[in-house]
Amino acid sequence: MLTGWLWAIFTVLAAGGQTLRNVMQKELTATVGTFGATMVRFLYGLPFALLFLGVVLFATGERLPAINGRVFVWVLFGALTQIIATALLLAAMREKSFVLITALNKIEPVHVALFGLAFLGDKLTLPLGAAIVIATLGVLIMSWPQKGAELGVRPVLLGLFAGAMFGASAVGYRGAILTLEHPHFVVAATTILVTGLLVQVIAQGVYLVLFDRDTLKALARAWKPSIVAGFMGAFASQMWFLAFALESAAKVRTLALVEIFFAGLVSRNLFKQGVASREGLGILLIVIGVVILLNW
Repeated sequence: MLTGWLWAIFTVLAAGGQTLRNVMQKELTATVGTFGATMVRFLYGLPFALLFLGVVLFATGERLPAINGRVFVWVLFGALTQIIATALLLAAMREKSFVLITALNKIEPVHVALFGLAFLGDKLTLPLGAAIVIATLGVLIMSWPQKGAELGVRPVLLGLFAGAMFGASAVGYRGAILTLEHPHFVVAATTILVTGLLVQVIAQGVYLVLFDRDTLKALARAWKPSIVAGFMGAFASQMWFLAFALESAAKVRTLALVEIFFAGLVSRNLFKQGVASREGLGILLIVIGVVILLNW
């Protein structure tokens, strides 16, 4: 019985971890810049992901799976779109409310459903489609600015495009896990996580060495908060990948809309930012969408 709910448990844990990681990255943008804060989750997350992989292989007695060309193409797609998505999200957060940009980014399930249908053949059932529409509508209502507030075109576009890129990344990583065809889902998920982080660290590392060594120095100086952010990023990613190994990306990312609750709590208690007065209706719609998702 519990195994059927594992994907949901992993998703909620991932959403909570991701919210905390976003907070840490948002704070780091002031000292290491947007690109540096983007690099933090990958560079400082990789050692923890390697540790996770070592523990998983030891506990299961499995060997490290081989990464063939097809798997690597999926990983590359997921890794690069995730870099773009993270940079766009942090850039948007520098300009507008933390909860507002998180909400706009959470239109992602619509993109994930379409990408998953097109590239992975994931089924889009009527209940799933209804859950996505209802929950996403709730997010939009919650994120709509209060009367008289200026939203601005730039942060909105950045938030929306970040959601599309995160959606593409989710489908890429799920594609990699499925293509690996390993009998143990934890081994498959953790292997793809490490491979993706390696690609991201190498890609961004080469860029920083060639064009922005000052950011590398800033990342080295900010190692203490970066380690914590890196661990939280690796933990959240591990949970996402485990969920992707068990369930379609569309269902995982729709349930992940619970992150908007976490973002609202953080925004109120940490950043002292308010949210729209329509919050109650938005929460109700998200809850309805999640209930539909989990029962059909």
